[in-house]
Amino acid sequence: MDLTAARPRLPALTSLRFIAALHVVIFHFLAMQILGGPGWYQKLASIGYVGVSFFFVLSGFILVYTYAGRPMILKEFWRARFARVYPAYVFSLLFTAPWFFFAVLTMNIPFFAWAKAHLKLILLMVPSLLQAWVPQAALSWNPVAWSLSVEAFFYLLFPFLLVFLVRRSQPQLFLIAAGSWLATLALSGSYVLLNPDHLAVVNADVLGAFWLNALKFNPLARLPEFLLGMACGFLFLRSRRESKFATPVVFSGIVAFAVVVAFSTAIPYPILHTALLSPAFAAIIYGLALRPSWGAFLENRLLILCGDASYSLYLLHSMIMGMYFYNQTGQVVHKTFLGVLVFVLLMLAISMLVYRFIEEPARRKLNPRRKSQVVGVETQTPPQVVPA
Repeated sequence: MDLTAARPRLPALTSLRFIAALHVVIFHFLAMQILGGPGWYQKLASIGYVGVSFFFVLSGFILVYTYAGRPMILKEFWRARFARVYPAYVFSLLFTAPWFFFAVLTMNIPFFAWAKAHLKLILLMVPSLLQAWVPQAALSWNPVAWSLSVEAFFYLLFPFLLVFLVRRSQPQLFLIAAGSWLATLALSGSYVLLNPDHLAVVNADVLGAFWLNALKFNPLARLPEFLLGMACGFLFLRSRRESKFATPVVFSGIVAFAVVVAFSTAIPYPILHTALLSPAFAAIIYGLALRPSWGAFLENRLLILCGDASYSLYLLHSMIMGMYFYNQTGQVVHKTFLGVLVFVLLMLAISMLVYRFIEEPARRKLNPRRKSQVVGVETQTPPQVVPA
């Protein structure tokens, strides 16, 4: 297939970003004991951290869709990426700074112990998007922002990975996608077998284990998910893009996701957290990129706006969640369904305002050469996100 051909917008993938970010939000609802529910909901919410894996796969796919076969000037590409992610990232650091520094300087909470002992290093690493490289620092300042540190590494490598993958045949791309998935399974499986942190229980409540944090947050450990997304992006561009294939592809991804949710309590946490579901996410992304007619609901303007604002939603929700649901004595308030609904609507409104008045103006100012493209995907590129 011709990689220089015009490519339509993929608005459904923007809406998917919102759905994935919302999955992260309900994970924190459950983790912070704010919202319970029936068994199926608790299983779904308990693995909301997999939203990060979804964003990494989606990022690789969308960047290939946007840039493959197009002229690329490295300086302009990296400037565009910086303009896309950094303004909202800095805003989130400013927004969360008062609580973080208050906690580090005045409170003796184990979670902040490493940051307290290495505060100068944190002040250097977090604004520089380097925190994910140090396992103990990954969750410092704004904990969910570790994924942006990982994304920054992906953006650094992307032009070179693009040159490598563009020369690969379709069978080779399938092998690269499969090999990427197996590589992550090998890493997480090795952790389960070796248990290098000597933990009696390994779950989402374990936050300070060195090797577990390295597996979850280190950019090299998460690179295969991005590479899998890139390989799928090339497969998509080089294949016959007929919508009749969309339904079985999306359905297979959803079924795989549902099966993992159903048996999540039996799957070791490190394997579940890190890329087990990346092929399922790739199938959903690939299928919806084919734009089946039944997927038109994902092209609703309100959903697309929510998708555009999902980056800010991801970066800010956990801090605002704590402010909204916890009083000064540490008790949970607003636990009613109405209270949760008000929070979600409030969070969406704040995210849309940040997108409209901070993200987009800063992006235009930092990247003045950015032009509207026929492909139209650049404006939707997920900044990645996710958390847990």
